[in-house]
Amino acid sequence: MTRFVTRKARLRAAGHGRRLRGFEEERQARFESVMGAAEQSGLLEEKSSRIAGRVSRALIDEAKRRTGIESDTELIEFALASLALEDDFAEVFKAARGKVDPDLKLGY
Repeated sequence: MTRFVTRKARLRAAGHGRRLRGFEEERQARFESVMGAAEQSGLLEEKSSRIAGRVSRALIDEAKRRTGIESDTELIEFALASLALEDDFAEVFKAARGKVDPDLKLGY
């Protein structure tokens, strides 16, 4: 009889348990950071809206696997919070191009 072995179990058996725990801790820290920032920004205060849509099961499964989130509701909330809190650094950086005074002393 063939036994189904998860990727996580194979990694632990190969001695990667510490690295795997580190990855899980990092993933949890990212989730808590995003959701904490969303809460501080007032984005999570009132839950009066409902969202529905059809998406690929493979997309949901992969997003859950990568984030460690098991609940569909938490996954949607995390994804939306991540987008809402995005800092647009690339666009701001690009817009600032050529606007620094060439005579500015930068200390070197």
